[in-house]
Order: sequence, then C-alpha cells, then structure tokens
Amino acid sequence: MFAPIQAEFACALLDPDRPVPQGLRAYTSQRPTRRFAVYRNNVVAGLVNALRAKFPATMRIVGDDFFAAMARVFVMTRPPRTRILHTYGDDLGDFIEEFAPAAELPYLADVARLEAVRTRAYHAADAESLPAAAFSAVDPHTIGSLRVTLHPSLGIVRSRHPVVTIWMMNAGEVEFGPVNENEREDALVLRPGMQVAVRKLPAGGAAFLLALASGATLAEAASCAATDDPDFDLTANLAGMILSGAMTACTPAEGSMP
Repeated sequence: MFAPIQAEFACALLDPDRPVPQGLRAYTSQRPTRRFAVYRNNVVAGLVNALRAKFPATMRIVGDDFFAAMARVFVMTRPPRTRILHTYGDDLGDFIEEFAPAAELPYLADVARLEAVRTRAYHAADAESLPAAAFSAVDPHTIGSLRVTLHPSLGIVRSRHPVVTIWMMNAGEVEFGPVNENEREDALVLRPGMQVAVRKLPAGGAAFLLALASGATLAEAASCAATDDPDFDLTANLAGMILSGAMTACTPAEGSMP
C-alpha cells in the first residue's frame, strides 16, 4: 500500500521541479516545502560527496567544480539502487563516456572505472595468496594443464589510454610528466593483504588473466594471450602473478596426469 507513496517521494527527491509529495506533513506546516527542499538538497549533496570520496583521481583531473556538476547530473539520472553505498558509482565510467562536457578527456572514463575497481577490491573477501613454493614441485611438462583460482579482490581494467600512468599521477603515486594519451595500458588491481595495489600489466597479461578467470588452463590462457598480443611472455606473466599474490590455488585439469 505504501509503494505509490514511496515512488512519488523518491522521484520528488531527485527532481527539484516536482512539488512536495502528497500527504507529507510537518508539525509546523501542512505543506513543508522549505523543509523538503532542505532534505532534497542534503540527499543530493550526500551522494555527490560519496562520489568525491570514491573518485579522487577523477576529480583531481577535472577539478572540484566540474566534478561536482557532473556528479549532480549522475545522481539525478542514476540514483542508488541498493543500500550498500560503496557500490554506488560503479557505472560512473559508463556515464562519463556519454557525458558530452567530458568528451575532450577520452581517458577519463577509464580512470573512473579503475577507481571503481579499486573500491571493489578494497571490500572484497580476504584470501591467502599462493606462495611461489607451490609451483616448485610442479613438473614443467604438466604445468600447462593447471587451472588456477584467482584472488577474489582481483580486477582488470583494459584501456586504449595510459590509464595506470594517468591514475598514478593524479593519485600522488608518481610525479607528473608527459604521457601519450593513445598508448594502451591494462591495469591489474589487487588486494592480497591490507592495501589495494594497482600495476600495469605486461603484454597480453589482461587476456591471460581473463582466460584464467573463465576456467581456462594455463596453456589455454597462454594461447588466448598470445593471440591478443604476440609479445606475450608466459614466464614473465606467471612471475608477476606469483609476486603480486594474484592466485590462491592451482589444481590439475580433469583428465591430466598427476
């Protein structure tokens, strides 16, 4: 019975042109227009501040005023769909890609996607990474038949732009310097311990990890990666996965020899 009232209230919150919802009363007024306007402004401001906290590098690139204006449009058109606020804004990158005032910054959407993946990694489940010693007893002739379980915090962002470098500069990780905006970079985001780490993947690394995540064996994933980038180096990528703590388990594929 309350669904229509709740729907009207929610719509009015995000549309300043709508009147105060029917039936809303205050002890000082039968039609609390000013009180509702204050509440409406607090809701929008709170969501904008949540986006500021989640996307600091994105905000630094465009400046606080531009980000605040863009975030208000986002809030008005894409309100939260869950009470879990840390997931709000996960689609900001998709929004920015269609946001005409940001068209001069083609890499901005991917920076926002990277920051969203960082937040997901921070809140992901804890898991113990596979130590390097786990591979020392594996027969080199059968290593290709292994399937691996990737860390639950692991995320990948593929970009046509130097997204890792741009994010690092605007997150205070490295000094500012010249970048080639057309240089591709794929990002690995991971939290094997307490801190979320971001690093640039080597050639074919994103395709390799995505194939492993879909259940491919190491050999199958290496084939996918080599197709994606002929400069793919299996040894270098495996070493990077072990050192970064990207894996939590490895098992022989069904039907392979022990």
